[in-house]
Amino acid sequence: MPERSETRLPVLEVSGISRRFYGQTACALDAVSFSVPKGEFLVISGANGSGKSVLMHLIAGLDEPTSGRIEFRGNRVGLVFQNPDAQILGDTPLEDVAFGPRNLGQNKKEASETARRALADAGLAGKENHPARSLSGGEKRRLAVAGIMAMDADLVIFDEPYANLDWPGVLQVNAVLSDLRASGKTVIVLTHELEKILARADRLLVLHAGRIVWQGKPVQAVTEAPLESWGIRNPLGAYRSVEDLVWENPE
Repeated sequence: MPERSETRLPVLEVSGISRRFYGQTACALDAVSFSVPKGEFLVISGANGSGKSVLMHLIAGLDEPTSGRIEFRGNRVGLVFQNPDAQILGDTPLEDVAFGPRNLGQNKKEASETARRALADAGLAGKENHPARSLSGGEKRRLAVAGIMAMDADLVIFDEPYANLDWPGVLQVNAVLSDLRASGKTVIVLTHELEKILARADRLLVLHAGRIVWQGKPVQAVTEAPLESWGIRNPLGAYRSVEDLVWENPE
């Protein structure tokens, strides 16, 4: 059998990874395996406690699996945390985004030019010298993405990117996600809010109690998969009146 060409290998391969934390009887992740081809837009969903954030930390190299293997074929993994304030290191967006290129060896002028380009690409042109922590929630996520773009990350992971965002903030985040996809970046979005992004996904993967319970095309997910049995609201649910607009178990 001929060897696979390197260009055909997935950018990310997760092979049988498990993660058990000290003192816990159950695994936070249990024998999880999947691969991600270059340029794919993958949404990973699951209820709170399903293992999404644990998986994200393992892929980004912030933690190590108890068993199994993760292989990443690319320059870097960029991570946008649920709380973008945790990623702000500089007083201004320009200082913040230049931090990564400086760590990669660019001099001050080069890093500043790289940061300005990344901020413009992320939709923050004109805000280079604003107080970074006074940006809106959507703008802070844009700032995190600019930092990732400045470091030329091949894989970008978003952890619950819609948390605490109003409608304009959601639109800002989705514009960034669309731009990343159009640029050929590989994107993973971890969220339970499928109604806000599923239409942009190439594939949906569902975690439940630390295991992969379903993966496939988005249209199959909302028409065939028992999402609500895994704690995920099906975004195609029908609403007929104001009285229906409440999330509660039917009596």
